[in-house]
Amino acid sequence: MEFRTDILGDPYEAVELPLSPDEEGAVSATLVRRLVPGSEKAVLYVHGYVDYFFQTHLADHFTAAGYSFYALDLRKYGRSLRPHHSPNFIRDLAAYDEELDEAARIIRELDGHRTLVVNGHSTGGLVTALWANRRAGRGIVDGLFLNSPFLSMPAAPAVRTLGAPAVEAIGRLSATRKLPTTLNPHYVHSLHRKHRGAWEFDLTLKPAEGFPLYAGWLAAIQRGHRQVRRGLAVDCPILLMSSTNSIATTKWHPALHSADAVLRADDIAALGPRLGRHVTVVRIEGGVHDLVLSGEQARDQVFAELDRWLGAYVPGAGAGAE
Repeated sequence: MEFRTDILGDPYEAVELPLSPDEEGAVSATLVRRLVPGSEKAVLYVHGYVDYFFQTHLADHFTAAGYSFYALDLRKYGRSLRPHHSPNFIRDLAAYDEELDEAARIIRELDGHRTLVVNGHSTGGLVTALWANRRAGRGIVDGLFLNSPFLSMPAAPAVRTLGAPAVEAIGRLSATRKLPTTLNPHYVHSLHRKHRGAWEFDLTLKPAEGFPLYAGWLAAIQRGHRQVRRGLAVDCPILLMSSTNSIATTKWHPALHSADAVLRADDIAALGPRLGRHVTVVRIEGGVHDLVLSGEQARDQVFAELDRWLGAYVPGAGAGAE
């Protein structure tokens, strides 16, 4: 296994993780890392839908506090997307266990970290919560930080039109059938500095118009949501953050800079306690969907609450440097 310089440049390294092939052929994930020499604590970041890791200021915050930082671009996302792939497509969220297990093995066994905090954003928050639930009792995850996790459906057009059972049936019979979506391009425009935002990222890996919404993916998400509603038993402390406000619009609106334009923030907060026995819910005033891409005041609150939680609840993961 050989890490090479990542697309972000030094000090980021990346390695391809070969995975079991699926019906589209070869599949792999990509693990990015930025090591803190001598550190025994690490964080693993997992991105959202139509997304990939680019938030270097998040890595800056963790490494300054003494954490080695890792990020996983899941199969068919970002660095891991290949020409023969249907972007973001998967039939079962549990399939991601393969790359999550391997990333955790590398972090703990090969790189020698004793404490692992997992940070999932949006769809990555749903995926990592379900994985942590399946891995409960194994001592793999010491803390779970969820940034606007995708715990419920914001009434997607396909669900409204067809109904959840119909989406499930289509997902089984025609998994790559494309369904209507209302992904709002103005959300990405509110983030990217070439439009109305402050951040730089690759618009081919995170396009404003998104990728097709596949029936199999949507059915897998619905099954994950049902698991959350029934209740999980994640056995490590959980920090769940969401904005205090949401906005539903297909046009540009200034509130896109201060509210969640992708999910219903109130639903996220309400479902948080169903994830496990030790859940801390924090609402961020002025936060956008990816809370670490919010304006400075909201972003400062995110990091302050994160540091406070780490120091209080995650053994060996206090905010101080090594």
